[in-house]
Amino acid sequence: MISRVHAFDLRVDALVERIRTPKLDPVFYGLSSAADHGFLWLLVGATRAARRGDPAVALRMGAALGTESLLTNGPIKACFRRVRPEDDHAPEAALPYGMHRPISSSFPSGHAASAFTAAMLLAGGPATPWWFALAAGVAASRGYTQMHHSSDVVAGAALGLVLGAIARRLVPLG
Repeated sequence: MISRVHAFDLRVDALVERIRTPKLDPVFYGLSSAADHGFLWLLVGATRAARRGDPAVALRMGAALGTESLLTNGPIKACFRRVRPEDDHAPEAALPYGMHRPISSSFPSGHAASAFTAAMLLAGGPATPWWFALAAGVAASRGYTQMHHSSDVVAGAALGLVLGAIARRLVPLG
C-alpha cells in the first residue's frame, strides 16, 4: 500500500513539474498564502455574515473551521508524522511570496481539509461550484508549492468533505 501511495505521489509530482512556471507561481503561492490559518475562508464567512446582517454566520464558520483545524493539526497529524516533500529551495532560503515551511506533519494537508470543510459549509446556492473550485485550487496549491505530497492533499480533501458534512448538520451557516 505504501509503495502505491509513493508511486502516486511521484506520478503527480512529475505532472505538476511540467506545468510549474514563474507565470503560475503567483496564483498558486498566493492561494496557498491566502488560505494560511483559514484566513481566506474566515474572510468569506465574514463577508457572508455582513451581507446577511447576521454575525452568527461568521461565528459558525469560525467555530467549524477552528474545530476542523484542531482535529486535523492535532490528533490526526500526530497519528501519521509524515515528512514533508523536499523542495527546490535551500532550507535556509526564504520561500517565495512570504510563505513559510510548516513544521507539522505533512499528512493530511490542513489547507485541503479546511478548504473542503469551508466549501461544504458554503454549498447550497448557485455559487456552489465556485466554492468547490476555490477549495480545489487551494488544495492543489499545496502540491504545487511543494508543501505536501499529493496523497496528503487528497486525504486532506476527503477529510474536509467528511468534517464539512458533519459541520453542516451541527452549525449550518443558514
